[in-house]
Amino acid sequence: MYKVRTFGTDMRVFHLHEELERLDDQVNRFFADRPQARLIGVSDMPVTDESGTTIGLLRVVAYEE
Repeated sequence: MYKVRTFGTDMRVFHLHEELERLDDQVNRFFADRPQARLIGVSDMPVTDESGTTIGLLRVVAYEE
């Protein structure tokens, strides 16, 4: 069965590298807990505020379980 999971993180100025590592860790833990899951696709999308400033990042993962 195909499934989709969304992960998200805030983007703070001067902390971008840490935020991306935290997001990667979330996804890696998710798949470590599901060794039978097969990754199909990954997509990242920025989240912006009303002024167009990037304030977060969404990572959508499609997988088969």
